Amino acid sequence: MKIAVMGAGAVGCYFGGLLAEAGHDVTLIGRPNHVEAINERGLLLETKDGRRFIPLQAATDPGAIEPPDLVLVCVKSADTEAAGAALAPRLKPDSVVLSLQNGVDNPQRLSSPIGRAAIGAVVYVGTEMAGPGHVLHHGRGDLLIGASPQSDAIAATLTAANIPTTVVPDIDQALWSKLILNCAYNALSAIADMPYGPLMQIDGTREVVANVVAECIAVARASGVAIPDDLQDKVLALPGMMPSQKSSTAQDLARGKPGEIDFLNGTVARRGAELGVPTPTNQALQVAVKLIEASRGIGR
Repeated sequence: MKIAVMGAGAVGCYFGGLLAEAGHDVTLIGRPNHVEAINERGLLLETKDGRRFIPLQAATDPGAIEPPDLVLVCVKSADTEAAGAALAPRLKPDSVVLSLQNGVDNPQRLSSPIGRAAIGAVVYVGTEMAGPGHVLHHGRGDLLIGASPQSDAIAATLTAANIPTTVVPDIDQALWSKLILNCAYNALSAIADMPYGPLMQIDGTREVVANVVAECIAVARASGVAIPDDLQDKVLALPGMMPSQKSSTAQDLARGKPGEIDFLNGTVARRGAELGVPTPTNQALQVAVKLIEASRGIGR
């Protein structure tokens, strides 16, 4: 398949690299420093099994790609509409667009500029960019994708590329469950600049996480989304599975880049205000991250 990855950061590079290794024609659309390094010597993928270079194409402009069979959209939530508008002229009538983004409304926001329904996906992977064109994998690497006429075939393609993928009938539930996971740890990891394992060793952190999750579940259920009763336990188990992982928000702050906090804890606080559901912990974490960004001149 011809596959384009729009927004080839840590997540996009990891999945794009595995798809290229599986024999697909992959083009990564990303930042100039990563594109230059990848075109020069391939994508460096580092996992617990070692380091390897994966040859594939990279570009800074989606206008450079041939019409793809599949697009993985991995841009930050604030860039969703712009990414869709840039992609639209390059799409074929049967191109499939998969949103691998944080947040709960990106598939809908992406669908309008591309002129077709984007398929929502939930990503469970721990990765970071350790240098130009160098992606470091910390753990997991599986996807849940929404149901559509193309979803079964896409899931089979991804699974064959060592990306275990399951089609789920209720992608909204899955997206909200992932949002709650992100709300629990992204801001705290960013504020402390700590990975999940050590973060949870600090007195009081577990209680703050529990409060965040309780607020999120209340907002989700008030929005009509069915949330599993065991979600709190699953959220609290994450640091044990990925103790060395720092959140994407922490990585954004470290690079001096605007993060997605307005689409994570900010979404919960905003929806909570609309629905009359109190969300003081989520709002406090959103404001704390925004204060750090402001103090560092990020996003100005």
